[in-house]
Amino acid sequence: MVKVEISENIQEAINKIKLAGGGELVLSSGEHLTGPIELVSNLTITFQTGAVLKFKDDPMLYPPVWTRWEGIECYAMHPLLYADQKENIVIKGNGVIDGSGTEWWNKFRSIESEDRTLPKEKYEFALAKLNPDYKTRTGGGGRPSTQFLRPPLVQFWKCHNIILDGITLKDSPFWTLHMVYSDKISIQNMTFSNPANAINTDAMDIDSSQDVTVKHCLLDVGDDGVTLKSGSGKDGIRVNRPTKNVKVTDCKILASHGGIAIGSETAAGISDVEVTDCTFDGTRRGIRLKSRRTRGGTIENITLSNLKMDSCWCPISLEQYFAPGVLPEEESTVLDEGLQPENETTPHIRNINIKNIKATNVRATAAFIVGLPEANIENINIENFNWSLAEEKNLLPTEKAEETGGRFHNSDRGIKTINVTNLSINGKKN
Repeated sequence: MVKVEISENIQEAINKIKLAGGGELVLSSGEHLTGPIELVSNLTITFQTGAVLKFKDDPMLYPPVWTRWEGIECYAMHPLLYADQKENIVIKGNGVIDGSGTEWWNKFRSIESEDRTLPKEKYEFALAKLNPDYKTRTGGGGRPSTQFLRPPLVQFWKCHNIILDGITLKDSPFWTLHMVYSDKISIQNMTFSNPANAINTDAMDIDSSQDVTVKHCLLDVGDDGVTLKSGSGKDGIRVNRPTKNVKVTDCKILASHGGIAIGSETAAGISDVEVTDCTFDGTRRGIRLKSRRTRGGTIENITLSNLKMDSCWCPISLEQYFAPGVLPEEESTVLDEGLQPENETTPHIRNINIKNIKATNVRATAAFIVGLPEANIENINIENFNWSLAEEKNLLPTEKAEETGGRFHNSDRGIKTINVTNLSINGKKN
């Protein structure tokens, strides 16, 4: 085992450690500007205080790799920091991994302003040649048909035994920490920081992975926070790798679309998840379970308890009509409120236990629960839910919490079994 202290070429140092069979890379204080980096097995990277690993923002530096992008396997841009089928990796210390996301987000905003749906740039056409079905790609809002398939800041692909401890991940071009087909992962004492208006910048995506623990982390990002996924639609069903055995405890979540977000890519199932003792401050939705027709899979056996929320738009959201990324030709069936035929791509939500939730200064809606008529949400238990509204000047329209139309909303549409006990509104039990 070797120990390498560097201030310049990081990939060369990592390759030297690989030849030695493993070792430690110490990143010294200061900024280290780099292109894409590939990690190796039996590697420890230690950040000294003040060390910043900063990635260049030129898309041409990140060539295509086979990966999963918004739930579907395809070629996309090379992750900034990447481990492919590796094991025994530790990244620790008080340093920062900086994705230089500003220019990436600006490019995507330009695509949105043009309402562009097809490739235009050289790097987009390069991906389109490798992904012949790109014109029909659905997604979660990232416009995959443009083939501007931005890279995650950190990705572990088919990896085993990973520890992340103490590092700050910031300004990611796309999802910040993406774990795919991986297991035995520990994420602790981490900070995830992206601007609230940075597009598709989930803090962490636990994607068809298992045996993951998350604790003592701070999340402040531009999309979902602790996010669990398992592939989308027929491609995710083909792969058939669920996400399961995930524990999240003692985390604080600030800006986020969904603090604890399960879905919307649910094809292989997400189960056996336990979330406890977390706080949410200014999060749009605290608990967010989401899927839609064509996504498939089952969300089940989820326990969320002892959660404190302040100034959330909506503390609890369970929905099967997640709309972003639906193709125009799909809208009449995917988003139809009427009964549709049930098949392998019909999603299910069941056996969800939510208890001991205190939500103060709720800004829009206390809870939003809407299932499919052909696949009702089943066996939901909400116990000891204590919530109060924000002052009138801080209230938002209820549609901010998914077109609810009420302060505590159960539409009686697509819900088979829901049990609510010890509900307290503004300190008064109901």
